[in-house]
Amino acid sequence: MHNIRYLKVCGMKDLKNIQDLAVLPIQYVGHIFYSKSPRYAEPLEPWESPSSIKKTGVFVNATLDEISAYIKQFNLRAIQLHGNESPTLCAQIQQENVEVIKAFGIHDGFDWSILRTYQSAVDYFLFDTRSDHFGGTGKTFGWENLRNYPLDTPYFLSGGLSLENLEEALAFSDERLVGLDLNSRFEVSPGIKDIEKIKLALKVINHE
Repeated sequence: MHNIRYLKVCGMKDLKNIQDLAVLPIQYVGHIFYSKSPRYAEPLEPWESPSSIKKTGVFVNATLDEISAYIKQFNLRAIQLHGNESPTLCAQIQQENVEVIKAFGIHDGFDWSILRTYQSAVDYFLFDTRSDHFGGTGKTFGWENLRNYPLDTPYFLSGGLSLENLEEALAFSDERLVGLDLNSRFEVSPGIKDIEKIKLALKVINHE
């Protein structure tokens, strides 16, 4: 029995697509506020998220002032950081009364000890596939590397999740793995999600 409680769908930028997604039983909708991403969410039309969904802003090496402005403008309830952000910045963002998710790209030689300084400054980690560029790759990493994760902080699994490997992800036994992050493998085109595929993913996760 898996411990997945949260489903996050990231890279959303089209209002109609967002509204179609928001009626599903997901917990996080991610908007990427990083101009070099093909899923860059600006301009983003304002939308009212139900209380069950946390509107999440994804940033890469943005300043505290920039992130604070986005929190206010879009009523963000979670912030996901994909750059070289410090534990101090993470803690400052937490003071804005939002959740903080810090992403790390995992590879065979990953130094897990660097996470210790973030432990008290984040709500969740997000483990993605290592890339020379900031952001997702659409590729999976060796999930067995997560056996070396030494902390108690819960985490999201990201990187190349698809309908083809979802069962495998759910079978990975770790009570700290509480969320899945779906993005490029569930798209029609960059930033436009295939809602039917998301529905199928929910059926797999909920064993329907």
